[in-house]
Amino acid sequence: MRQSKLGSSDLWVSEIGLGCMSIGSDEKQGISIIHEALDLGVNFLDTADLYDDGQNEAIVGKAILGRRDHIILSTKVGNRRIPGQEALAWDPSKKHILASVKDSLRRLQTDYIDLYQLHGGMMNDPMDETIEAFEQLKQEGLIRYYGISSIRPNVIREYVTRANIVSVMSQYSILDRRPEEEILPLLAENDISMIVRGPVARGILSPRGDQKIVKGYLDHHTDDLRILHEQLQSLVTEERSLAQIALRYVLSDPAVAVTIPGASSIEQLRHNIMASDISPLTEDEITLIRKVSKANLYTDHR
Repeated sequence: MRQSKLGSSDLWVSEIGLGCMSIGSDEKQGISIIHEALDLGVNFLDTADLYDDGQNEAIVGKAILGRRDHIILSTKVGNRRIPGQEALAWDPSKKHILASVKDSLRRLQTDYIDLYQLHGGMMNDPMDETIEAFEQLKQEGLIRYYGISSIRPNVIREYVTRANIVSVMSQYSILDRRPEEEILPLLAENDISMIVRGPVARGILSPRGDQKIVKGYLDHHTDDLRILHEQLQSLVTEERSLAQIALRYVLSDPAVAVTIPGASSIEQLRHNIMASDISPLTEDEITLIRKVSKANLYTDHR
């Protein structure tokens, strides 16, 4: 498994990680998926206190017992539940962050988090207070580094300028090329890495993706997706599937350190990880992909 350094940190992460949100709430199954990922060379696990009301962190915590030293563990903070209300409340306050990290550490059964991420972010947040909380946690040794998980260019620019973030997690795929214009160049200039989520676009960029095209995706209409799916088949061979090509596409940008496709089964997990065994895409192949897909831009999320 190839590894990359995460931004300016000293964390070396496997280029294929595991987005643990997808492992489900069955503890036995979730642990087996995580163990298989670790056995196949994955060392980057991503979860969040939000997933299954903390149960996801608890499953990850049980799965990594005895293997903690070999894992780069990432979780997120910023959302909280209010008793009696179904909707989540956004809370990037210092008070919430300092309290939440203790709960995450308990569930994860560890005394430190390698990468602690703000799980969102808006321009009217108390950013200085948020940054102060993360810096305090670093000084206390409870986290090693911090980053943000956001698709808002204006928010990302603020944190790049004002904070010591080492990473930005963002959605990026052949069907969502928005980071290419505004985000990836900015990160590269500042020695910050992108952690890519959604690389196969809800499964549309998978071997059976044509069966998943039941509605549009971002600014892609159903018919557009079917045409694109057919055009991308010219790159598929016996050695590499469409999903593996999609993973290699996002990894082709030097600012991307790791991508975290989800996996709800061992079979799906193995298929994703095999993308690390195939050769990187050639410049001609990348050019072809960009020719047949849209270079879409951020509009709503500013």
